[in-house]
Amino acid sequence: MKSRNLVLIVIIGLILLLGGCACTGYQGLVRLDENVKAKWANVQSDYQRRADLIPNLVNTVKGAANFEQETLTRVIEARAKATQTTINPGDLTAENLQRFQQAQGELSGALSRLLVTVERYPELKANQNFSNLQTQLEGTENRIKVSRNDFNTAVQEYNTSVRKIPNVLFAGIMGFTVKQPFQADPGAQTAPTVNFNTDSAR
Repeated sequence: MKSRNLVLIVIIGLILLLGGCACTGYQGLVRLDENVKAKWANVQSDYQRRADLIPNLVNTVKGAANFEQETLTRVIEARAKATQTTINPGDLTAENLQRFQQAQGELSGALSRLLVTVERYPELKANQNFSNLQTQLEGTENRIKVSRNDFNTAVQEYNTSVRKIPNVLFAGIMGFTVKQPFQADPGAQTAPTVNFNTDSAR
């Protein structure tokens, strides 16, 4: 009888211990998951800031005589695709993030081509509105880089917690799965050119 009681006490103790670990782990994962979502919102906000600057940039460039229409068209089309490609923070899968990253990469490429083309138009480079847009674009590109790094750090902390014991035992059951960070784009070591300065562009 005593041995049965002892076994029962041990079982109850284990259940309470596991329950306590699960509860603590769950609370920690909720906090880290919310942090990932907040960082993702910052990423989207900064990309949206860049997208919002592009119409002003296009309108300013349109004022230059004989500016290449095809270059402008590519920027406009890439912006439309990038702004339509969104991801719910609860659905940050590898496929979705790759699709988002590809759309933003295409816009970065189109912008870079536009800015290189501008070098042939001295009147544009002397335009004060264009100079202001240059400054804003440079600042936005820096903000995007910081936001992406912050997001990746948050994802790393979350993923580490999901895969640690005892969380790994119940995380999947409770809907906490590994999230995908940003991956470096091919040629990412070369930042998009947003500098209109003639000396630095040559």
